[in-house]
Amino acid sequence: MSGAHAHALYYHGHSRIHALPAECKIAAQLLFVFVVVATPREAVWAFGLYGAIVAALAVAADLPFGFVVRRLAIEIPFVAFALLLPFLSSGERTDVLGISVSREGLWGAWNILAKGTLGVAASVIVASTTTMPELLRGFERLRMPAIFTSIASFMIRYLDVIADEMRRMRVARLSRGHDPRWIWQARAVAASAGALFIRSYERGERVYLAMQARGYEGRMPSVGGVAATRAAWLAALTVPVVALVVCLVAWGTLR
Repeated sequence: MSGAHAHALYYHGHSRIHALPAECKIAAQLLFVFVVVATPREAVWAFGLYGAIVAALAVAADLPFGFVVRRLAIEIPFVAFALLLPFLSSGERTDVLGISVSREGLWGAWNILAKGTLGVAASVIVASTTTMPELLRGFERLRMPAIFTSIASFMIRYLDVIADEMRRMRVARLSRGHDPRWIWQARAVAASAGALFIRSYERGERVYLAMQARGYEGRMPSVGGVAATRAAWLAALTVPVVALVVCLVAWGTLR
């Protein structure tokens, strides 16, 4: 097993969370996100507890604080949208720091920020502690259709091949004086994109024929890995179960 089995989000480690089978982590993450989404937005304290759970998981996985924060940057567009809601929403108004904003918009912004951040953070922890082949095997064991896992597997395997082809074509353009910074040279870039598509298509055809000649029947052989034990499932599902208790208490206190 080499570094090619990892991905950009993966953080190499030997924690207990790293050792958990991928299907356990995937199932636990999905259930945790469902519980977070089902929690009433007015129960601010509940989201604080969810945040503490996620922080504890990140510490248990030995993930550096900066590593997690940088990966959370993917939600910046949603944060920008949420920050606009108090100003764009209608309804009852209230003053915040001398600025009149919508009360419903404030709750909507809080709802998006809290639930979105928790969901992304949970996903980052799973992705940071699980290699891509393990993720694919986990989805297979969770009975995801084989066509989806096969497509994802091929996409991951050949992204680097396509990227290398793009770099070679860019070097070839630059060596012929085609600098992509100038708008009148966009034609060369467009021609390169078309050539890249044709080359990728032809490469895919050749690879598929070679695989068929070796007995490929629409499913990649599973290599390594063992099914999750009952103890692993219990350990992983502890997180969504605790979150569910918090959610039920939150609903109960609002009645």
